[in-house]
Amino acid sequence: MALINENFLKLSESYLFTEIARKVNAYKEEHPKADVISLGIGDVTQPLAPAVIEALHKATDEMAIATTFRGYGPERGYDFLREAIVENDFRSRGIDIEADEVFVSDGAKSDTGNFQELLSAKCVVAVTDPVYPVYIDANTMAGREIVKLPCTAENGFVPELPTGHVDVIYLCYPNNPTGTTLTKEQLKVWVDYAIRENALIFYDAAYEAYIQSEEVPHSIYDIADAKQCAVEFHSYSKTAGFTGIRCGYTVVPKTLRASLNKLWNRRQSTKFNGTSYLAQRAAEAIYTPKGKTQIKTTIAYYMENARMMRKALTGMGFKVYGGIDAPYLWVQTPGSMTSWEFFDWMLHSAHVVCTPGVGFGVQGEGYVRLTAFGTHENTEKALRRIDSKL
Repeated sequence: MALINENFLKLSESYLFTEIARKVNAYKEEHPKADVISLGIGDVTQPLAPAVIEALHKATDEMAIATTFRGYGPERGYDFLREAIVENDFRSRGIDIEADEVFVSDGAKSDTGNFQELLSAKCVVAVTDPVYPVYIDANTMAGREIVKLPCTAENGFVPELPTGHVDVIYLCYPNNPTGTTLTKEQLKVWVDYAIRENALIFYDAAYEAYIQSEEVPHSIYDIADAKQCAVEFHSYSKTAGFTGIRCGYTVVPKTLRASLNKLWNRRQSTKFNGTSYLAQRAAEAIYTPKGKTQIKTTIAYYMENARMMRKALTGMGFKVYGGIDAPYLWVQTPGSMTSWEFFDWMLHSAHVVCTPGVGFGVQGEGYVRLTAFGTHENTEKALRRIDSKL
């Protein structure tokens, strides 16, 4: 008889964004004429950069010719992309990362969820609260003990160190969902803790391209000795609009204990067939001079949305966090409304979709997350609707 992994039964009935989609689709069916605008799920709206499109066409043409056709690629990723990553994302910032420490993937979500497979089920895992649900779900599936670190307005959304020992710490900065950041000094506290406690940090840097402030680090490896204790995850989904292309990468320093670099390579060789050649050529293109300029233009487009949203919502009387170094805004619900109550009010009254903060953890109750990934036109329209319904 096949037995179920009972840890899966500990999960909530549905993934947060699946539940949001269900509610929105049900509303649309009941109100087919409603013009619903989504500022909830963090999917992008702007087209791929011209340099990326050009690279995709060229790579596609190569696949039509026997001499340039590509089949299975290397599990770590092609050298051309890994070298571009090392040179542009790290060496240009004075960070010493080698190409064989970079593993190309289909996105940060997969790797942040899968990397825990290398660790014992006995490891105690610390996560911030609120938190990106994948971190908790992946470790719940493995049956691990999870310690939650409250991030609230009272502590400036900066998590305090665990009172006891933990083995693994998930940090995401700029943060999803709160849109807040850590300075180098604040991040150093965590690196020092991890080294002192012989712990491992999983650092999700999916939104680093949106950082505007000089004091905010783009990588945990900006902190001395972080290569001794941290794995870093990157994504092109929001950086370059690759939510439909699927490509990202993970940095696993060879200086980490337990030969994690070799173990992750072994795991990927068994369970992953590699990111497609077309996606990797597309990713390579964002590091070209034209690609860099075009990507910055798209990021500036979204950050203008964030600026506009912060200004308008604050003017309406909302308490707003984030949206300065990140494409997310963390908005306190009015009065005593719960996160889901405000979600329902936004959907039914303004026809605008947000993400209930409680879906990210207990400390998210009383907040919603809004994203800046809409078009300028829809963002402006949504803000006008909200204002008119208050």
